[in-house]
Amino acid sequence: MLDQVQVIPKLPAIDLEETKNYFETALGFELVSRYPDYLIMKSGATELHFFEFSDLDPLTNYSMIYLRVPSAIEELYEKLKASAALIHPNGKLETKPWGVREFAILDPNHTLLTFGQLL
Repeated sequence: MLDQVQVIPKLPAIDLEETKNYFETALGFELVSRYPDYLIMKSGATELHFFEFSDLDPLTNYSMIYLRVPSAIEELYEKLKASAALIHPNGKLETKPWGVREFAILDPNHTLLTFGQLL
């Protein structure tokens, strides 16, 4: 039964409008729904939900998600580097010992988004 479940992260956002703009501009997501304190964004099969958390301290935000990409991670990395995406200082594209090519970015709320492709 769980093999049919779609996982959709719910992430904190200090400013929903800034978060929406970042995900549209830097990552190419589209707005699905917007409510006063809730935001739904989507890109293909990837859907992210954001709840307003205006008191969030971005420097103590431990929110993280891992996005497995099927192919072309180098192209995605170059595309995001050329966009408004903020590559994490320790998140450049590299091959990890566990057999994955990975890189990481930060959103405006300092949520860590790690992208990985199996080798």
